Amino acid sequence: MKVLIVDDEEMIRNVLKEYVEFEGGEAYEAADGMQAVKMCREADFDIILMDVMLPRLDGFSAVKEIKKSKNIPVIMLSARGEEYDKLFGFEIGADDYVTKPFSPKEVMARVHAVLKRYGEEAANEVVTFEGLTIDMAGRNVYVDGEKVELTPKEYEILFYFVKNKGIALTREKLLMDVWGFDFYGDDRTVDTHIKMLRSNLKQYRKFIVTLRGLGYKFEV
Repeated sequence: MKVLIVDDEEMIRNVLKEYVEFEGGEAYEAADGMQAVKMCREADFDIILMDVMLPRLDGFSAVKEIKKSKNIPVIMLSARGEEYDKLFGFEIGADDYVTKPFSPKEVMARVHAVLKRYGEEAANEVVTFEGLTIDMAGRNVYVDGEKVELTPKEYEILFYFVKNKGIALTREKLLMDVWGFDFYGDDRTVDTHIKMLRSNLKQYRKFIVTLRGLGYKFEV
């Protein structure tokens, strides 16, 4: 497990590095966003722990730049816990969001959860439902052979639906499992993202069935 720790506070980097190495991983450090982007261009990492408030290049901008060329899972670290910041982090491709001050044990638990999810996606490879093809490993979606561009969060929702095909899913469960247990959103967050996902799936939006008063189900 190669972990890139990006934070301008040396003490935080040292604590997280200690926990990563204690679990047998390799820890690499960057003190600002530009350094993190440069390191990701030159090497591969299994996961990134990215602070939001960084000198030279902020964490959000660094993640957007990294995601252009590398599909590396990212956990954002921030002293700001506003819903807007979390939503923005998820929209640009973050996989989880931890508010400071945090427990290093909790951060490591989230690291393992995110890596497990990525491993499960890769293992499932490619699935097809009529003209809808979902490449799990490549994180690509095709509608009748044409690639469609989804936001990272839309992709996560679609993958979660596929993994739970035929199961009734409440909005609360979707918030818990896709956004994370500390995300304080509401039903509108789920509905808004699913509306955008359905639009991108075109005629195959029919697979996402609304369960009135409950939530949704992926049915084929």
